[in-house]
Amino acid sequence: MKFYDVVNILDASDKKLLEISKKGLLSLSLEEMKAIKKYFLKEKRNPTDCELETIAQTWSEHCKHKTLTSSVEIKVISKKNKLKKYNNVLKDTIFYATKKINHPDCLSVFVDNAGVVNFDKGYAIAFKVETHNHPSALEPYGGAATGIGGVIRDIVGCGLSAKPIANTDIFCFGNIDYNGKLPSKVFHPKRIMKGVVSGVRDYGNRMGIPTVNGAVLFDDGYTYNPLVYCGCLGIIPCDKIHKTVKPGQLIVLVGGKTGRDGIHGATFSSDALHEDLPTSVVQIGDPITQKMFVDVILKARDLGLFTAITDCGAGGLSSACGELTKDCGCRIYLERVPLKYKDIMPWEIWLSESQERMVLIVEKEKVEKFLEICNKEDVEATVIGEVTNNKKLEVYYNSVKICDLDMEFLHNGLPKRKYKLTYNKTTLPKTKPHISIKNSLEEIFNKVLSHLDVVSKEWIIRQYDHEVQGNTILKPLCGESENDFYSPQDAAVLYPFNVEGLQDTKKAIAISCGIKPHLSKLSIERMVEHSIDEAIRNLICAGAQLDKIFLLDNFCWGELNKKNLLDIFLACEVAKEVSLKFKTPFISGKDSLNNYYLLGKKKISIPSTLLISGLGIVEDLSKIRTSYFKKSQTYIFLIGKIEDSLGGTIFSRCLLKENKKLPVAHLDIKRAKKVYKFINNHAQHILTAHDVSDGGVIVSLVEMCFAKQLGAKIKLSTKNHISYLFSEPPSCIIVETQTKDFFEDLLKKEDVDYEYLGETTLEPYLEIFNIKGQPILKISVRKAYEIWSKTLSNLL
Repeated sequence: MKFYDVVNILDASDKKLLEISKKGLLSLSLEEMKAIKKYFLKEKRNPTDCELETIAQTWSEHCKHKTLTSSVEIKVISKKNKLKKYNNVLKDTIFYATKKINHPDCLSVFVDNAGVVNFDKGYAIAFKVETHNHPSALEPYGGAATGIGGVIRDIVGCGLSAKPIANTDIFCFGNIDYNGKLPSKVFHPKRIMKGVVSGVRDYGNRMGIPTVNGAVLFDDGYTYNPLVYCGCLGIIPCDKIHKTVKPGQLIVLVGGKTGRDGIHGATFSSDALHEDLPTSVVQIGDPITQKMFVDVILKARDLGLFTAITDCGAGGLSSACGELTKDCGCRIYLERVPLKYKDIMPWEIWLSESQERMVLIVEKEKVEKFLEICNKEDVEATVIGEVTNNKKLEVYYNSVKICDLDMEFLHNGLPKRKYKLTYNKTTLPKTKPHISIKNSLEEIFNKVLSHLDVVSKEWIIRQYDHEVQGNTILKPLCGESENDFYSPQDAAVLYPFNVEGLQDTKKAIAISCGIKPHLSKLSIERMVEHSIDEAIRNLICAGAQLDKIFLLDNFCWGELNKKNLLDIFLACEVAKEVSLKFKTPFISGKDSLNNYYLLGKKKISIPSTLLISGLGIVEDLSKIRTSYFKKSQTYIFLIGKIEDSLGGTIFSRCLLKENKKLPVAHLDIKRAKKVYKFINNHAQHILTAHDVSDGGVIVSLVEMCFAKQLGAKIKLSTKNHISYLFSEPPSCIIVETQTKDFFEDLLKKEDVDYEYLGETTLEPYLEIFNIKGQPILKISVRKAYEIWSKTLSNLL
């Protein structure tokens, strides 16, 4: 019986090579296909289907990040024309910043399935955020479920396995009241939203991992391509961070059986969405199977029964075995792989992305003990091969060799992409153009508060178990036990006391995110600055130390035309500069490109979107703060500086249709660091801290009133009410304190920008007074809470 097909590329013309790539869903360019042809000309034979599929998976944008590791020349057109050169964009920007900062707590960055930083008492934290955009568009429930399942396995496959303790999720959907016409295979945003939320809910809850932090955004630009970011955080002993792979060791497959689901997942996610894509590229999740083998793997780790581990993610066994043994070589026997059903072709077994599977490297003398533990816990485990010393990837099926590739070519033979681009530097508006608003201040406030990006996401949050494992001490929504009112929190905080050895730690872990895609329509530079600052600012509000903050980047971009290419390279450069100035290193990241829908010949791209996830260490539990006012007759300060910057705000999206002439505030990092260090250094004088973000100062203030149904009297120091109340500048935090004069003296002494806003009140009304002390707006906190808490659920 023939177990493979041979693909004739040696006689193929350039046109035929592209046809082979397109027909096979390989997503390889002509240059890449020609490089493969050249290799096999040297080998004097044509590739098997298995070999060609293996190369395509390994060389996919998803796995190799071909765009962000490319060589680039950017000619900057300005008074002094400059030429910016990158040999490898990622290495020369984001990686460079981390290396330059050289933070002592960065234990493993950009080399494993997750970034790892030091925590306390011999333990470290592993953190990773992935995307599952294309699968979630095709099959929302399954795509999102396997997205969270996959990133959990990234944590389990980090080092010698970290224990997952928390999940995060950030979603970008089309507007759920969208009433336009959609292609037959494009789901309505409301259906996508419900499916995605359910998928993440069911997988995370069944795994017993709390989902503690996230965000949800809406824009017509995500109608055809939703974005689904899933993150996971884990705890790992510091002596279990590094892997070892040596010739003579055995390769063991653990977990679920293998089927056809998810084949071509790596390559399809590297290309455009269109009507003809099969749903078979989306994996099928089974969280119970994963829960069972995670417990077994952690037990085996502590017994020292394996020396390396990774998950079968994009590319399945092909990527797992190929990456783990790339420095040595391996020999795999596919007939040993447990299957869901018969009649699966060998290359399909090899490339399948069936979920809940891990590959481990085990010493021969320990494999019997490892298999015994798996068998006792009813977890399937099979020896499927061995590590060799010939630096070849060899795959057999019933004694027939169906793949024989040099590891050097497989991992380093990809042609390097090269770009030459021109950047015409533009200056953003610095002064506000005249805008005419007929609405009353109350009407404007109600419109802004009811915007879907602002309103409560409680309908989603309450579906997730964010308290399982008992570590969550600062939850997504916080309030008083005697009522049903809650205020949104800026970050989540975990206290992993139930990890052996950490029972008496005084430290905690804070998790946040920053995402500002609407700014990308005005300025890529401002989007990056604001996203990074928002992630840091949220952590500071919750109690994390500025010098103990670490970042993750996730780039989601549309069609890679010249403009979008230039934008993503600029985004990397700005991220580098901001990281260096804050001294907050990046520890992990991921990109998801080609997020556009092919509608005939028309390409519909998403807004360029950068998610920044933040990880912060709270050095002292007593410094953890919630975001709601605690008492009446306390004092309210805004620390930072409100600039006239309505560009990209909720206000401008609600009332001005995104006026591109409106200014967007530049991030002043020197000012921001002063603000954040002041908050860190004087936490004992701060009852409450909440950042100014979506909706501006007025939304932040009313959110602070919600939980205890307190009020506030605020006097403005400017005549420009609209700009002050609704701008969304970076590095601004509103705080509550009991000591007005003393607190103000501290601010002056440390030369920190601030404004005294007013006092909290027992009456549940937010009252705004103008510069002359005259009332201009009175908001019922209870009515505002009704709008904020019910708008989303009323639309579903």
